[in-house]
Amino acid sequence: MDWLGIGVLVIGVALLGLVFVLIKPLNKLAGVFNGLQKTVDQLPEQVGDVMTQAKDTLETGNSTLHQVNDQVKQLSPIFYIVGDAGRATQHVSSTMVDRVMNVKEGTSEGNDFIQRNHLEGWYGIATLGYFIYQKRKGLSNNRININ
Repeated sequence: MDWLGIGVLVIGVALLGLVFVLIKPLNKLAGVFNGLQKTVDQLPEQVGDVMTQAKDTLETGNSTLHQVNDQVKQLSPIFYIVGDAGRATQHVSSTMVDRVMNVKEGTSEGNDFIQRNHLEGWYGIATLGYFIYQKRKGLSNNRININ
C-alpha cells in the first residue's frame, strides 16, 4: 500500500506542476473570452446601425431611380423626334443613292472612260448637285402663296 500511496502522491505533484504551468495560458484565454463577450454584447447595436445605414442607402437609391425615370419620361419625345429625323435622313440618302445608281447605269458606255480617268467621285458630286437642284426646284414650285 505504501507504493500505491507514493504513486498517487507523485501523480498529484505532477498534476500540481501542470496546473502551475498552465495558469498563465489559461488566464490569457479567460481574457480573450472576456473580450469576446464584450464584442458580442456590442454586436446587436452595431448590426442595428448597419441595417439603418443600408436602409437609408436603399431609400436614396430608390428615390434616385424615380428621378431618373421621370427625366427619361420627359426626354422620350425628343428621342422620338431624333428617330423620325434619322428615318427621314435615311429615306433622303437612299433616294439619292438610287438616283445616282440610275444615272450611273444609264451611262454604261461612258463607264470605261470614267474608270480609266478616275472620275467616279466627280461624277457622284455632279449627280448629287443635280439632285439637290431638282429638289429645290420642286420645292419652290410647290409653294403656295397666301396673299
